[in-house]
Amino acid sequence: MGAMEKVFSVTLQSGKITDVYFAKDIKDLSSQLSSYSQNALWVFDTNTAPLFKNLPPNRVVLESGEKNKNLKSIERIISAALDYHLARDSYFIAFGGGVVCDMTALASSLYMRGTKLVLVPTTLLCMVDASVGGKTAIDYAGAKNLIGTFNPAQDVLISCDTLRTLSESEYISGLGEVLKHALLSKDEELYNFLVKEKDKILSRDRDVVSQMVKLSIEVKNFYIESDPEEKKGIRSALNLGHTFAHALESITHFTGLSHGKAVAWGCGRALDISYELGLIDNDFYTKANNLFNMYPFDMDYRVGRGEWLEFQDAISKDKKRMSGSVKFVLLEGFGKPVLKQLDMKLVQRTVISGPAKSNNK
Repeated sequence: MGAMEKVFSVTLQSGKITDVYFAKDIKDLSSQLSSYSQNALWVFDTNTAPLFKNLPPNRVVLESGEKNKNLKSIERIISAALDYHLARDSYFIAFGGGVVCDMTALASSLYMRGTKLVLVPTTLLCMVDASVGGKTAIDYAGAKNLIGTFNPAQDVLISCDTLRTLSESEYISGLGEVLKHALLSKDEELYNFLVKEKDKILSRDRDVVSQMVKLSIEVKNFYIESDPEEKKGIRSALNLGHTFAHALESITHFTGLSHGKAVAWGCGRALDISYELGLIDNDFYTKANNLFNMYPFDMDYRVGRGEWLEFQDAISKDKKRMSGSVKFVLLEGFGKPVLKQLDMKLVQRTVISGPAKSNNK
């Protein structure tokens, strides 16, 4: 693999393995990518295409953004693969954030019943969340990620250099998922790292950010390897904060808040309810809240009374429903997620008025 360092191998369903490599810089990444030869289709979006001086000829450049995560984009990828006469043994290489990686992975799983897949996540959110785990998806009929498959990538190539090109808002968005992983980790290594290295993380120091991404992926790996196809309920722990977050994204029509900021906010609501139900003590509640408050997240955001019905409707559409009921991920402490059905009155009060108990600071 040349200059890239293999950091993880993740074993997924039916023994499929994803190798995760880290590049020291964009130069190492480029030399690795050139080794996939001509037998490949490159998928960029309008944000990532400009990162390269010379784009490979076999490419498709999609419009960036969640609103393009649809069947039309899948057709564009598949048509391009046909135009370039790609066969089953070819590579689909995604270069971008979660939207590009999710769509390329879906197209790869459909084209001739499956090609090889390489993901090059260029956003923090995609590095720590979307690139490992094998999920592919597009949005459909207003529902996020409604159509999708499981299709793990052979290789995931990460260069934290690409994070320098992100806007502040996008970078902070990725941190939302990292902080979520800190709560889900069985030990406090990632939590302590986030507290201690806060300034370097926010200034995107390359070595510190690389270390943070590795620690974060490690947490995610633990959950996906224990439950590759989301059949046992273990992997659903990774949805901590997400039922709240998806509903918030839905009522703000994916414009108000970035995904990671919504996730951070959702983790805050899950902590409020875990505390109110007596699942966590005051120490853990305060410690976890302090972590989110150290970073630039709006944890005090409140859903308006007039938005509640839409918010509740969005929760009921959440695709993680099991046999008609929505289960929320709550916590009993570090790395101790629990799934619970909640009374909607409790949810309503928490998102509109805030937590009922004071945490006696």
